[in-house]
Amino acid sequence: MLDIRENVSLQEFNTLALNVFARYFFEANNAVQIPALFDFADRHQLPVLLLGDGSNVVIAKDFSGLVVKISLFGISTEEHDDAVIVTAAAGENWHQLVTTCLHNGYYGIENLALIPGTVGAAPIQNIGAYGVELSDVLVSVSGWDRQHKNWCHLEKDQCELAYRDSIFKRQKKDNFVITAVTLKLSKQAAIKNSYQALQKSLEQQSITQPTPQQIADTVAAVRKSKLPDPSELANVGSFFKNPMVSCEQAKQLLEEFPGMVQYSQSTGVKLAAGWLLEQAGWKGKRIGNVGMHGQQSLVLINYGKASGSDVLELADAIKSDILATFGVHLTIEPMVI
Repeated sequence: MLDIRENVSLQEFNTLALNVFARYFFEANNAVQIPALFDFADRHQLPVLLLGDGSNVVIAKDFSGLVVKISLFGISTEEHDDAVIVTAAAGENWHQLVTTCLHNGYYGIENLALIPGTVGAAPIQNIGAYGVELSDVLVSVSGWDRQHKNWCHLEKDQCELAYRDSIFKRQKKDNFVITAVTLKLSKQAAIKNSYQALQKSLEQQSITQPTPQQIADTVAAVRKSKLPDPSELANVGSFFKNPMVSCEQAKQLLEEFPGMVQYSQSTGVKLAAGWLLEQAGWKGKRIGNVGMHGQQSLVLINYGKASGSDVLELADAIKSDILATFGVHLTIEPMVI
């Protein structure tokens, strides 16, 4: 029997701390509960919202369907000569997984230290930081296919991972419940420290040949210096994606704005959204109960009593301003419900 609760506040289940309510709520601690939950939703014609730690979602208003908090735990490993296959349940904390792997001498995700959220959310967003993305180590994703009503595995290529994007944001949005993620890590360290902010921090510590643990510690320190703790200032991390533009547009922008931060990519040029916001005067700017962080212009803050409308109105104002100033379209990074 499923103990599904009614009219539950989601304020403690989203790091932006928006006090919205779920008509129905259930915390799943066993994968076998998931098919029954979707049967319940189907019988009552309810939309379903899956939540991990709620660190990459903006729930802008009360949710009239069923919210399922994924609380599945467990980590297993399969060691080979120079590699190890790590399978982690979707509810595991991502940073804790990084820490556990480092402790056991499994390398490849140390650059992704301190990224908030759960393991199950990682493929949805194709999390990435400091020169590494989940796609670099992902083997497969396991879960429940709501559309076909069966348990299945999706290999990495089937997940269609891209920059902060995946099939779970598109074709399989709301139709696939990730229950476990499998990674291929290495027993041999392969240090990736070319990212400018990481390299600079290592140099300041006089570290010339960093270990994987030093990479993780430095990444965590850099993140802490830039991103506020959601328990102190409610936020969902970077609120806008770094926009991609054509090489031609990037060249024109650089001529008009000589200091513009740009990164050449195989598909064009990536601009630093934080630089755009800072130049446009949004860094540290507050409007009522919401504003952009004073140290990291990409982080939108709920100062205590913000509504979903407050958040989205500020986001729209910023997007309009950046488009008018630079001719660049910004996209919200977290999922908006």
